[in-house]
Amino acid sequence: MAKFTPQQAADVLAIKQVVYEWGDELDIHNGLQMRQTDVLADDVSYNVGGEWREGLAAVEAFYNGRAEAMRAGAGLMTMRHIITSLRVSFDDADHAKVGYLLVFFAALGDGPFDKYCDPLAVADVKMECRRDADGEWRITRFDSGQIFKRG
Repeated sequence: MAKFTPQQAADVLAIKQVVYEWGDELDIHNGLQMRQTDVLADDVSYNVGGEWREGLAAVEAFYNGRAEAMRAGAGLMTMRHIITSLRVSFDDADHAKVGYLLVFFAALGDGPFDKYCDPLAVADVKMECRRDADGEWRITRFDSGQIFKRG
């Protein structure tokens, strides 16, 4: 059973909020306002699109490039990241590991969708977070492994 000090309990809530804001940024803005959302550290290691991106600028370039390609084709996706079973453990006062289950839905166009839509993927997600010098928690590492994915 996880036992936290009062400070760690407050930090767990702050870390959860960062993770939820990350998911919300992807769902609402397709990742195009990640810098403004301020949930990723400048030196983040981020596995997306099948490869590792090093640094916030590389993550931004991925999401901008994906949006350009989608707009040139069928259009942007509507996405929803459902985050559940979130767990936090601390390496020290300023570094934490986060694990959770992600259920991911996506469809082309703007919702609401009136057809049945099954999840695109179910993934085990691992993140690392750091409390930066300004006192804010940010994601320093993102990786996921899809357990189920639509064929």
